[in-house]
Amino acid sequence: MKYPVMEQFQTLQGEGIFAGHSAYFIRLGGCDVGCVWCDVKDSWDASAHPQLELEDILEKVKNSPSRIVVITGGEPTMHDLKPLCDGIKSLGKNTHIETAGTNIIEGDLDWVCLSPKKFKEVLPSEIGKANELKVIVYNKSDFDWARTFEDKVNPDCALTLQPEWSKQDKLMPKIIDFIQENPNWRLSLQTHKYLGIE
Repeated sequence: MKYPVMEQFQTLQGEGIFAGHSAYFIRLGGCDVGCVWCDVKDSWDASAHPQLELEDILEKVKNSPSRIVVITGGEPTMHDLKPLCDGIKSLGKNTHIETAGTNIIEGDLDWVCLSPKKFKEVLPSEIGKANELKVIVYNKSDFDWARTFEDKVNPDCALTLQPEWSKQDKLMPKIIDFIQENPNWRLSLQTHKYLGIE
């Protein structure tokens, strides 16, 4: 089994509920969403990245001290993640995924961070799999759009709003006001960018 791997690296999880936790990232190439504000557009073309054998990927995962392995992209659900997840689990590590939910979310996953995008609709069947819903706020209209998911996710799903990095100074006061009025939501920041790490 092979996967197009853009990069693998040891870092801290920068976003969402697990922000600040030690994590090992596997960034797969290929994306079927194409957000205009994406900060890893180099990941979009799967053919631009080397096809790595599953065993070689897992060898690096094994050497990571982190218990959390995050599968991200691009859009990782474009690939068959079952073998990759099984391999990670066999090493005694937890599998997390960051996805827009535009394809079926497969594999033995411990945490699903669903970040739906307006650029391509999330599959309705996948919304209920989310442990965490992360909505990127780029425009004022995104607040109302975020609320359309409240009754679709599981009751125990964490609801987070994250300002798009280039607009955070403008949007942060609005996000803070929204969360104060809607306390079932919480703030997610890209702390890795504040810290200057991957």
